[in-house]
Amino acid sequence: MSDAVLTDAQVADFRALAGMIIPASAQYGVPGADDPVIFADIVGSVGRDHGAVVAALARAAEVAGGAVAGLDAAGKAAVVATLQGEAGAMGVLVRLVLLCYYRDDRVMVSLGLEPRAPFPKGHVLEQGDWSLLDPVKARKPFWRAAP
Repeated sequence: MSDAVLTDAQVADFRALAGMIIPASAQYGVPGADDPVIFADIVGSVGRDHGAVVAALARAAEVAGGAVAGLDAAGKAAVVATLQGEAGAMGVLVRLVLLCYYRDDRVMVSLGLEPRAPFPKGHVLEQGDWSLLDPVKARKPFWRAAP
């Protein structure tokens, strides 16, 4: 087994956590991040984050006292709440889940967007209120001057 592959136990725990990060919504008609198609994309996208993902899943299993996938909903919620309080423990998992979740056509359609690549057609963004940036522009510079 290559070191870029997750074990079956890690995949099961990751899937359980992904379902907690983005649960399915009947109200909006969207699947959760633990949907088979979406989750396959998540696992296939681990790539360079493999070490960080394995570390995060190991920490989750440590907090759970075993397999996260074997816990009930309240137990999973407790694990997620604990990990959210720790710097970086959930960051890589959340980033991967979000990255892949919004690539799914069903999710894009639920947002009212055409499920396609942004180019060559592009997507039109409505102009916002640029005056909201005035307080930021008025701040004194906080960076060091270049030598």
